[in-house]
Amino acid sequence: MSARPAEELVEQWESEQARLRQQVVEEDTEDWQRSPHFSGLQRVGGVDLSFIKGDDVNACAQLVVLSYPDLEVLYEDSQMVTLTAPYIAGFLAFRETPFLLEALQRLERNQPKLVPQVVFVDGNGLFHYREFGLACHLGVLSGLPCVGVAKNLLQVQGVYKNEEHQSQIDALQKGGDSFPLTAASGKVLGKALRSSDKSTKPVYVSVGHKISVDTALRLTHSCCRYRVPEPIRQADCRSREYLRTHFPAADP
Repeated sequence: MSARPAEELVEQWESEQARLRQQVVEEDTEDWQRSPHFSGLQRVGGVDLSFIKGDDVNACAQLVVLSYPDLEVLYEDSQMVTLTAPYIAGFLAFRETPFLLEALQRLERNQPKLVPQVVFVDGNGLFHYREFGLACHLGVLSGLPCVGVAKNLLQVQGVYKNEEHQSQIDALQKGGDSFPLTAASGKVLGKALRSSDKSTKPVYVSVGHKISVDTALRLTHSCCRYRVPEPIRQADCRSREYLRTHFPAADP
């Protein structure tokens, strides 16, 4: 891809992100979100894309729906897809969202009673260069509440992986403990969460759409049996298993 078309694509995508960013709702919108124990929440979704090793074009797009609070798998959809958009840092959603959205739409068509009431996304939401990561993108286009949960820290808007950040991590004593990810502007873009007593490495939780950051944090913790919340963990495991089964020569 030559420099000029890439620059034009970035401008186009920045404009689209800015337009969609205006539609993000950063507050609780559902009754179950306001309940101390999420009363009324019955289905939580998780999405992920897994790639064949050495291949950044062909991937397994995965959707799972789990029961809540039991976290048992009710539905899964594994689909091989071919990504057509290039990878450009900060614009991952333009590569991945179309296929994750298609999976949600297939579910809505075929088994509408199993549509999740909230979707966990393996990636960031507001904790992003332009406050519009993958979880926001999927949330706005699907209309569903979404939570972004990233396994690694995105160094953005004045949040850095430095000694101060590490000292904040060290201060997390038990599962459920957290600290805010505060931008240089003073806005809290997300929170670092110690998701379980056994895991000292945090995950990074941010609003995707139609949920507040504090509710997103509580919900993420309640869905963690291990470090990564179960909807995302199951989506990741099942997409990798699909690749192993269908492409045994490739190690996902």
